[in-house]
Amino acid sequence: MHRTHTVIIGGGQAGLAMSRCLTNLGVEHVVLERGRTAERWRSERWDSLRLLSPNWATRLPHWSYRGPDHDGFMTAAAVADHLTAYADSFDAPIEHDRTVHAVRATPDGFVVSESAATWQARNVVLATGWCDLPRVPAVARQLPASVQQWTPNRYRRPADLADGGVLIVGASATGVQLADELARAGRDVVLAVGRHSRMPRRYRGMDIWWWFEQLGTWSRTIDDVADQRGARAEGSVQLVGSPDRRDVDLPSLAERGVQLVGRLVELDGERAVFADDLATTTAAADRRMRRLLGEIDEHIESRHLEREVLEAVRPRRLPATPAASAIDLGRRGVRSVIWATGHRRSYPWLHVPVLDARGEIVHRRGITAVDGLYALGLRFQHRRDSNFIDGVGRDATFLADHIATRRTLSAIH
Repeated sequence: MHRTHTVIIGGGQAGLAMSRCLTNLGVEHVVLERGRTAERWRSERWDSLRLLSPNWATRLPHWSYRGPDHDGFMTAAAVADHLTAYADSFDAPIEHDRTVHAVRATPDGFVVSESAATWQARNVVLATGWCDLPRVPAVARQLPASVQQWTPNRYRRPADLADGGVLIVGASATGVQLADELARAGRDVVLAVGRHSRMPRRYRGMDIWWWFEQLGTWSRTIDDVADQRGARAEGSVQLVGSPDRRDVDLPSLAERGVQLVGRLVELDGERAVFADDLATTTAAADRRMRRLLGEIDEHIESRHLEREVLEAVRPRRLPATPAASAIDLGRRGVRSVIWATGHRRSYPWLHVPVLDARGEIVHRRGITAVDGLYALGLRFQHRRDSNFIDGVGRDATFLADHIATRRTLSAIH
């Protein structure tokens, strides 16, 4: 059995940020990664995917973007290379191709069993992240075998899908990006739209991500939120990090020929039934967007920045047109469904009582009720950006200090 002070499970941005912080504090540890460094960025992303955030917002502890395109958007492959270079920069103690089979508590800490070894550790950090597995609704089981089903972690490019039309369920960032890509490839696309958040890529001459940072949007903590569960389940804003910085929203998709319908409520063989809520959900998203753009305008006015930015131009509204209540997928020629319905977490290997009835880790700022067991990289773990590359470092620093303090107290006693 191998012994170390802390085992970190996951070698993506969360695990590496944690490793860097523990390295700074001189805490012995190991990182267990099921594949290569940043494996999920390498093997579970579609070819054209780029970060929603600009390159300047890829800051990790003692590491940031160092390329020539400061305001551009990294591809998934570039993110994987970025994180690998980060790991190399401090010689992170990563063990690759290590699948964790079990984590159990012992009187001395934890035993972690993985595919190549067993570890005894005082602490364990669960850094498997928020986007662990795709969430597919139970209604998917009603589709006939003649219709292919895809999740974003398996989709790579339009040519992978069967010939014919595509139904995409979910209109957050992933859903609208895939709808845009498939429509540009000449596919007939139907997009089922539920509750979503809309923002322009740029506003008054600046990237919206920069405005979010100026307004303190990302620094909002979970303690500031009335509906904490809802905040953690909220989808990503409708954005795309394209080199041309175009908007990918419902009006642009409708203009490209994508048929917009309401939330999917039922599947009966090849008959898809949709809620009569498209107008309601899009109007609510527009109100939230315009409220935030108004906050940006107030910020500009209060700091006398009118001469430094462009005039305000509000994004266009979606035209009020009737949406279909049902579609016969067979008659429409739809041969593929993509479930862009978010993610779920699964911890079948975690034999420590820290999960709630929904299978989520119960924690406070990443600290669980079981002494020495931590979580990192979860949405709204503390701040709104806790699961972003640019935000996970703050939580890693906090938890590393907590772990180091426990080590010091153990040495005293």
